Amino acid sequence: MHTAEWPIEFSDVLEARERIRPHLPPTPLRNYAPLDHAVGNGIRVWVKHENHNPTNSFKARNAMSILAVLPAEARKRGIIGATRGNWGQGLAWAGGLLGISVTVCVPIGNNPEKNAAMIGFGAELVEEGRDYDESVEVAERLVRERGAMMVQAVNDPLVVAGAATLTLEILEERPDIEAIVVAVGGGSQAVGALTVVREIAPAVRVYGVQAERAAAIHDSWHAGRVITLPSADTFADGLATRQPYELTFPALRLGLSGFVTASESEIASAVRLLLSTTHNLAEGAGAAGLAGLSRLREELSGRRVAVILSGGNIDSATLGKVVAREL
Repeated sequence: MHTAEWPIEFSDVLEARERIRPHLPPTPLRNYAPLDHAVGNGIRVWVKHENHNPTNSFKARNAMSILAVLPAEARKRGIIGATRGNWGQGLAWAGGLLGISVTVCVPIGNNPEKNAAMIGFGAELVEEGRDYDESVEVAERLVRERGAMMVQAVNDPLVVAGAATLTLEILEERPDIEAIVVAVGGGSQAVGALTVVREIAPAVRVYGVQAERAAAIHDSWHAGRVITLPSADTFADGLATRQPYELTFPALRLGLSGFVTASESEIASAVRLLLSTTHNLAEGAGAAGLAGLSRLREELSGRRVAVILSGGNIDSATLGKVVAREL
């Protein structure tokens, strides 16, 4: 039963998997000895490669989960979303496969390569607003003007159920996993993980990670009340939210075993570490789980831990700074 505290049930996750399955095979889950050695403390790290999805991000799951159930009338009107990139790419990709027209709103100065990818997948791009939260307001205005349907990146149970499928894959493949460290932007991955864990592996601990410079949900979790911050200025643009979300925050409060932040330099270091040990490209948000694991090293000593490489859409300019250790 959905409650105010918990937005989805395990049955919703199983239904999402059936919707997604024809379009998205399970992503790899891999252990790398050099990464284990670098993390230390006897921790065995399993990397869930969401960067291997068609849009290089887990958001493809979320988008297909919701668009696949849209009624014919909503499909005809088209959909509108707000994004920093990965959600928009997921919508454009899923919309293209399902024949739904997609408009995405991004803030001015958004990652140019993510913008190009969204256009490449067939979306109309609207560049307006100073950050993600203002882009949401732009999208809401366009919905009113055009009569299209707004598709929220986080505040929808179908989206959270889509994100949960990645944790289902982790635990089916490696039932011996003892903890999962999840980056939190809006919280769909983390609440998805908590939903799966409490149904099939209640002993598994789930930890959240936010960027230090976009820590509204982390700060709210520790304070026990909603805190909104004036800015969310991090190169991990997938984590750049200024406030908690009403759909996911109560479940994060109830379910997370801990919540840490990672600095810009720690996230950049995690991008470099994934590059050198796994030869996979991670964007800032995609490496934040690993960055958080470094902060949790003592607590998770000797355990088998999954981290989610949630996306690999880092632009060349940012990657150059990361590699040159300018971040």
